[in-house]
Amino acid sequence: MENVLYLIPALGVVGLLVMAIKSAWVSKQDAGDAKMTELAGYIADGAMAFLKAEWKVLSIFVAIAAALLAYSGTIHEVNGKPIHSSWIISISFIIGAVFSATAGYIGMKVATKANVRTTQAARTSLKQALKVSFTGGTVMGLGVAGLAVLGLGGLFIAFLSIFADLGPDTVKTAIEVLTGFSLGAESIALFARVGGGIYTKAADVGADLVGKVEAGIPEDDVRNPATIADNVGDNVGDVAGMGADLFGSYVATILATMVLGQEISVEDNFGGMSPILLPMLICGLGIIFSIVGTWFVTIKDDKSNVQNALNLGNWASMGLTVVASYFVVMWMLPDTLNLRGYEFSKLNVFWAILVGTVVGAIMSIVTEYYTAMGKAPVLSIIQQSSTGHATNIIGGLSVGMKSTVIPILTLAAGIMLSYHFAGLYGVAIAAAGMMATTAMQLAIDAFGPIADNAGGIAEMSQLPPEVRERTDNLDAVGNTTAATGKGFAIASAALTSLALFAAFVGIAGIDAINIYKANVLAGLFVGGMIPFIFSALCIQAVGKAAMDMVQEVRRQFREIPGIMEYKAKPEYEKCVAISTKASIREMMLPGGIALITPVIVGFVFGPEVLGGLLAGVTVSGVLMGIFQSNAGGAWDNAKKSFEKGVMINGEMFYKKSEPHKASVTGDTVGDPFKDTSGPSMNILIKLMSIVSLVIAPYIAVDGGTAEDMLMDGTKTECCAAKKEMKCDMSMCADMSEEECAAYCDSVGCSPEEKAMCVKHAGKGDHSSMEGCEHGCKSKEECKHHEGEETAEEGHEHAH
Repeated sequence: MENVLYLIPALGVVGLLVMAIKSAWVSKQDAGDAKMTELAGYIADGAMAFLKAEWKVLSIFVAIAAALLAYSGTIHEVNGKPIHSSWIISISFIIGAVFSATAGYIGMKVATKANVRTTQAARTSLKQALKVSFTGGTVMGLGVAGLAVLGLGGLFIAFLSIFADLGPDTVKTAIEVLTGFSLGAESIALFARVGGGIYTKAADVGADLVGKVEAGIPEDDVRNPATIADNVGDNVGDVAGMGADLFGSYVATILATMVLGQEISVEDNFGGMSPILLPMLICGLGIIFSIVGTWFVTIKDDKSNVQNALNLGNWASMGLTVVASYFVVMWMLPDTLNLRGYEFSKLNVFWAILVGTVVGAIMSIVTEYYTAMGKAPVLSIIQQSSTGHATNIIGGLSVGMKSTVIPILTLAAGIMLSYHFAGLYGVAIAAAGMMATTAMQLAIDAFGPIADNAGGIAEMSQLPPEVRERTDNLDAVGNTTAATGKGFAIASAALTSLALFAAFVGIAGIDAINIYKANVLAGLFVGGMIPFIFSALCIQAVGKAAMDMVQEVRRQFREIPGIMEYKAKPEYEKCVAISTKASIREMMLPGGIALITPVIVGFVFGPEVLGGLLAGVTVSGVLMGIFQSNAGGAWDNAKKSFEKGVMINGEMFYKKSEPHKASVTGDTVGDPFKDTSGPSMNILIKLMSIVSLVIAPYIAVDGGTAEDMLMDGTKTECCAAKKEMKCDMSMCADMSEEECAAYCDSVGCSPEEKAMCVKHAGKGDHSSMEGCEHGCKSKEECKHHEGEETAEEGHEHAH
């Protein structure tokens, strides 16, 4: 067991070592001439300025949150020993926050190095440009996955050692404390995603509205004062933001599976911990196979298809991980497992992993269809651009709404299938299977903004047309990979949130969440509302910051003579400062809503209402995330289609035409959809679930545990009585109340026993009373009866 336990963080270290090697290789590549390095320096400085400003604010938040967690005074009375675990949760929270911030920093640093080197490589060939940009993305992917596996595996080992004296409760307590790591990771991810999204879209909208529409200059033109801020935003939002997002998903998915895994009692060669170690080991192996997958990403010449090369690497890493998962599952797990009365085989665990992998692949494919150039949805928006700005927007909204159908049906099928195979553990392990190749997914995703920056530097440096043609080729593919990455992220968030929800229900000791109750139904509706107000605040923040940006760009064009004639240099730093200040200021309120709402609802209204709130947030958030991300992606590629020319009603239209101007308006509306509010939905639903999981022990029903869920109300009442009943309650199931009362009198029941029997008389439900048949003396005896039930019967009343 110890060998596997130490292997997990070792796999994380391997990922970080390969990351360091690839990062060094990128740094050694030619950075081009003085003008190129000057422009790249502006972008790097702007990106680091944002990170420093963000970290300054977040360090205060982390310190306050850690202090509150430490002050909570969590004391577990286990085996007669008082355990003060709150300070350990606090430390775990800080480590999670630091690791998440470090992952973002690694991605930002390498992306701002790789962009100009990709531009220089594009002067040679498309093959070399792809190699540099994708290697930069690989550094980001391996950094995120390596830190996550190292952090989880290393802390789990440390916590097992700290709580070693607790005997059978060691593992449970260690995992509960580990939730702090996930909370820290997701908290930073939320602010990085929201803040980064506000930054990038404020700059993008300002640059487009004044530069393209009013001044009539190309995108990434060096004369546009907002162009540096726009390129900084690509790194802030799509590199650091996405990196922190997937780091949080990765950690939360593994943790949710561990929480459910510790409820499974098994006899194996790993001290009964095989269901807990399995998700960490699969994700650790996913790092290795992601490294292998990167070897397949190469092309022969400028005519080769870049998208096919990326797809080959992606499918290779996924296929190898699935095959390896089969052998790992067969090796680690016992033949049968049981979670909350649902019995399943170890082979079914593998099928659940396969389901998760397939769901992730389908989500990516569907997202690509709805957002890629040349596909029917984007072409429909192009056609509607011919009749004006309003019809372009109507078309984009329609595409975004329609794009929710197949993903939601796919998710629903994935949830049902994975549950069928392995119960709630199947749903969680399916999410882990999907996230196993995060390193490869993120490498492909981070490649996009690096290529986008490379094209911007080529344009601003006025390099030859063939260089811009090569970077545009990479950028076009990057737009598609960015969209598919968002589809993958929302799918993983949905499954992860469901697994976290199941873990929360267990720790909170809830038997069932009854939506017929008015307070639960109210919680459901409030939860459904939260993604809307969250999105509104994000979009409003982009709008306010974009107005400031537009006014500043107009001012510079008006007050600085010679900008349009290349005789004067714009004041880039002022536009960077506007985006930085606006993003830091505006990210606090949405973040506060996500963090505070579950705490207020949980402590004021109880865990069942909080469960309703989480259900509403998850369903509404997933739909909003898919809709906004796909609508924005479709609008973006509809606009880009005009660069090569599009045919509308037999006539060709290009840039600066009226339909193109309408598409620019649509893209401007879609920018905050696809890069700010849409992607933030992932973190919103995960973070609220994790906060709920952390507070679950404080608001648990009568100190309930997951094991109590095995018993319905009848068994709980019976066990709580802790005395032998003289009657067989199941006898009353088919009697009238009068007959049941007479029966109880005949066998000498006490008034309390008689009342309990009469309460269930005439209901005809024998299964709900099996645990109390012949009377219960204690909870242990109830559990004994429960263990004798069939898996099917246990499943019928597990909830």
